[in-house]
Amino acid sequence: MESVMIVSSSEKATTVFSEILTPALICQITAVKTCSEARRILLERDFDLVIIDAPLRDETGESFALHVASKEIIQVILIVKREFYEAVSAVCEEEGILTIAKPLNKYVFLSALSLARSVHNRMKKMRTENAQLIQKIEDIRIVDRAKCILISLMSMSEKEAHRYIEKQAMDMRITKRAVAERILKTYENL
Repeated sequence: MESVMIVSSSEKATTVFSEILTPALICQITAVKTCSEARRILLERDFDLVIIDAPLRDETGESFALHVASKEIIQVILIVKREFYEAVSAVCEEEGILTIAKPLNKYVFLSALSLARSVHNRMKKMRTENAQLIQKIEDIRIVDRAKCILISLMSMSEKEAHRYIEKQAMDMRITKRAVAERILKTYENL
């Protein structure tokens, strides 16, 4: 993880979190005291992890944690008072928020940080794979549209249209999608 936001109204807690995070190779730490300030910063830039030390001056922290978890692939660690832990974690864990009870133990926090890092890396990998699959689906759609044009305007069979696109791609040393886009550009406006 490269960037972390700490949301805590306690200067002492912010210092403790920063001291723990710095050796853990966190490159950029941003500390804020209120949820409204954190929301404003989140509109401007992304973070890999948001640590929320509840309660805060303007919110309990739970609703802010849910808001952050609904965005992109930001990992959230929510630290709450022990008496609220069970109720808050029941709601927040459904959304993938790691919840920790106070008083906070350094090793419990490091374990949560390690879990957050693992989940974040896995989610980034899945997001990349998902983007690649979406690209492949889009390529298939474009090639299929080009085949339909070749079938209807050039009286080719599906197999002949497929072979034509493949051969053009090999001969021109471009992708099948690029060939299909050329076909679409040439014949779709007719």
